Amino acid sequence: MNTQKPALEHINTGFGSSLKVLQHSGHDMVNQASWHIHPEVELVYINKGQGKVHIGNHLSYFNRSQLLLLGANLPHHGFSDRLTTKGSETIVQFKPDFFGEHFLSLPEMKSINILLERAKKGVKFHRETKKIVGPMFEELYKSEGLKRIILLLEILSELTSSKDYTILNADGYALEISPQDSNKIDLIYKHINKNFERPISLGEIANKASMTVPAFCRYFKKTTGKTFTKLVNEYRIVHATKLLLESNSSITDISYECGFNNFSHFNKLFKEFTGTSASQYRKETKLVVQ
Repeated sequence: MNTQKPALEHINTGFGSSLKVLQHSGHDMVNQASWHIHPEVELVYINKGQGKVHIGNHLSYFNRSQLLLLGANLPHHGFSDRLTTKGSETIVQFKPDFFGEHFLSLPEMKSINILLERAKKGVKFHRETKKIVGPMFEELYKSEGLKRIILLLEILSELTSSKDYTILNADGYALEISPQDSNKIDLIYKHINKNFERPISLGEIANKASMTVPAFCRYFKKTTGKTFTKLVNEYRIVHATKLLLESNSSITDISYECGFNNFSHFNKLFKEFTGTSASQYRKETKLVVQ
């Protein structure tokens, strides 16, 4: 996992443009952005690739394609660890009000306003929506000027009518931190990143954050919406999904390598987190054509 220091990312749209559109291909080196925030809304479409989805308090791992919508100031990591030779990652970033205050107040924009409100919790769209919207990202990347704005509106319009999506912060907690809080969050997440493969006591992490254990527990639950132990276990499970896909180690060895000292506990948590057993997960992901 990436342990670079996160930052408040400054996004430069460039002269004469009100939104930023980037695209990485399978031939590019994919740079993993660290834990960061920015005031722009972000749309991400990956047509073929693998990576980790870490948005707010959500952690998961994907093996094929992804279509994500992130609200402003929603903390996240970069996504694609690896793109296939024919894969690409298209990123669209824009301020929530870049259309203009009066434009957004039009009755016709009500559904897009609802979509942007939903984006504050992070949204993942599924197969049927990706089939429709995916090709539009390629066209958006190649377009310029007014045509690019029109295409973005068309994409957002399609997303507003989709029922094929999941709210990533499913517990209803949208993790939105101010830039002033990012250093403390960075310190905590960086320590988890470096040490999740071994036991991390509450005393150890509270000391790292210069807090008492009770104060740390309150702060962490308020900020992430979950306990420290739960988040560390999620890191371990996410890492386990990666190892199940990329290594030939036994599932037992992988469980211990990820920091679990009890195999039955690993199996229980893995199924709770992914919805399937580790053996079934490996079987299914091995069938994916890279």
